[in-house]
Amino acid sequence: MSVSWDPGQYGLYGDERERPGLDLIARVPLAAPASVVDLGCGAGGLTRRLAARWPDAAVTGIDSSPAMLAKARAGASPIVWRRGDIVEWRPESAVDLIYSNAVLHWLDDHRRLFPRLMEALAPGGVLAVQMPRNHGAPSHVAMTEAARAGPWRDRLEPVLRTSPVAEPAVYYDSLAPRAARLEIWETAYLHVLDGDDPVVEWTRGSALRPLLAALDDDHRDAFLADYRARVARHYPRRADGRTLFPFKRLFLIAIR
Repeated sequence: MSVSWDPGQYGLYGDERERPGLDLIARVPLAAPASVVDLGCGAGGLTRRLAARWPDAAVTGIDSSPAMLAKARAGASPIVWRRGDIVEWRPESAVDLIYSNAVLHWLDDHRRLFPRLMEALAPGGVLAVQMPRNHGAPSHVAMTEAARAGPWRDRLEPVLRTSPVAEPAVYYDSLAPRAARLEIWETAYLHVLDGDDPVVEWTRGSALRPLLAALDDDHRDAFLADYRARVARHYPRRADGRTLFPFKRLFLIAIR
């Protein structure tokens, strides 16, 4: 099922979502790559950061969402924006940097995907990836619980993604034989969020989208109310009115 992206909803907590991507860019060990590809570029904010760090590089942003690409193309830029499916993507020539922030967890079969991306690199090229690995947190466990708790269960179970990102060791075993150097680490970010039901608003922009899209209006409202109640028990407002949202992410940098 193809589910459209809403750049406005996704961007509600844009600074918090962008921070891991910036941290990943800062760790890329390349001085002057000639070619850079941002796989799953979204609205292009981080793609522009890549272009700013390496202004002499040919930078390409690839995404499957027309809405996201329309926003990316709104400002003047030397970046080439292309609509494409990452599963089908093959570069015309080897790439110096393949960068992907908070995207590859939407794809299956990582044991095949990651080696294929390594094969698209030039010698000395870098694969730099960040993926959320927060699916064991209450924000995501509550989705599964709510999805299985109501009359919508049969419609939602096929689109549940309970563990889309493997343990770090799985990526090590897959990439180490193909990499001259490999770094893998995890970071837990503590986001301090404003607003009403901010954790729900966060997930509505990302992990919750496929579930909401699978329901009709009546079931959607009831499911969302169930999910909201479950989330509220785990993420109470603090004394200052803000909500703390811990979020774990997996990073890897592989040099061919």
